[in-house]
Amino acid sequence: MFSKNKNTSKLDLEQHELLENAQKRIQQKKRLYTHFVVFLVGSVFLVLINKILKYGQEYNWFIWAITFWAFLFVLHIFNVFITNKFMGKDWERSQREKLVQKQKQRINEMKKEIELPTIIESETKKKLF
Repeated sequence: MFSKNKNTSKLDLEQHELLENAQKRIQQKKRLYTHFVVFLVGSVFLVLINKILKYGQEYNWFIWAITFWAFLFVLHIFNVFITNKFMGKDWERSQREKLVQKQKQRINEMKKEIELPTIIESETKKKLF
């Protein structure tokens, strides 16, 4: 129970990874909802500046500012709900596995290149003796 050598099972590691992923998703959605509230409050503030305080009253510039901000908000929604579906943890895991496989393959090729000259050298030494 209190030993220094704790054996962490694969299940515990998977559960920990699932918990971390869930926590990241919660943070992403929380930031999105906060962005939405700030967008609403900011939009009202921009309209008030233009109409009530009469800053740039001759032109309704707040429409362009709110439109641009709405575009950024839509990009944020797209990132949270769509991009993460395609490029989530499963995608990262498969990409990592592909890269590891490529590295192993390159290491094996390099080992073969190194072994070949040593085999040839040992064969020539045998022939000489």
